[in-house]
Amino acid sequence: MTSAILSNFFQLKLKASDPEERFITSGVSWEAYKTLLESLGNSSSYRLAYLSGTLEIMSPSRSHELDKENIGRLLEAYLEENRIRFWGLGSTTFRKEDQQAGKEPDKCYCIGTDKDIPDLAIEVIYTSGGVDTLEIYRRLGVGEVWLWQNKQFQIYCLQDNSYQQKPQSQLLPDLNLALLAQYVTISDPLEAIIEWRKQVRVKDSH
Repeated sequence: MTSAILSNFFQLKLKASDPEERFITSGVSWEAYKTLLESLGNSSSYRLAYLSGTLEIMSPSRSHELDKENIGRLLEAYLEENRIRFWGLGSTTFRKEDQQAGKEPDKCYCIGTDKDIPDLAIEVIYTSGGVDTLEIYRRLGVGEVWLWQNKQFQIYCLQDNSYQQKPQSQLLPDLNLALLAQYVTISDPLEAIIEWRKQVRVKDSH
C-alpha cells in the first residue's frame, strides 16, 4: 500500500505546475503510515500528517521554506536576546498511535525545559485544504500553535483540551508577534535579523 501511495503522489507532482503540492488519501492504516515514514527517511522534501486514517503528503514550495526559516531565525534571536532557554526540534516527527495522530511541524520548540512533545509548533500555510492540523496537535498535546498565513500570525493555545485563538502568545507573552511578522516579510534575511536584534535589545533596555 505504501508503494501505491508514493506512486500516486509522485505522478501528481509530475503533472502539477504549482511548486507546492498536497496529496491526500484516506483509509491508510497506522502501520502503513509508519512504513511510509521509514521509506521517506530524513527527506526534507516531504512533510507527512496523519489523522485517523487520512494521510497528507506535502511538498513545500520555496516561498514556504523561506518563511519557515525566517520565522525560526527571528524567534530564536528573540529567545537568545531574552536568555530564554529553548530546544529547537525542527521538523521532528511526533506521533501517538493511541490518538491516531502524527505530524512533522514546519518548526517546533520546547521552551524552558526539554520535553517529549514540544510546547510550540509553527505552521506556514500557503495552500488551503488538507487534514485538520489543529486537531492533530490537540491529540498530540502541543500547548501552543502558531499559524503563519497571509503574512500574519494566528495564535492558538490549548485550554481544557481544545484550542482557543488568542491575540498573543501565552508561552511568550512579551513577544510582539505583529512586529515579528513585519520582519518575517523583509526580503533580505540578513537585514531582517540584524534589525530585529536591535529592536529586541532596545525594548529590553527600557
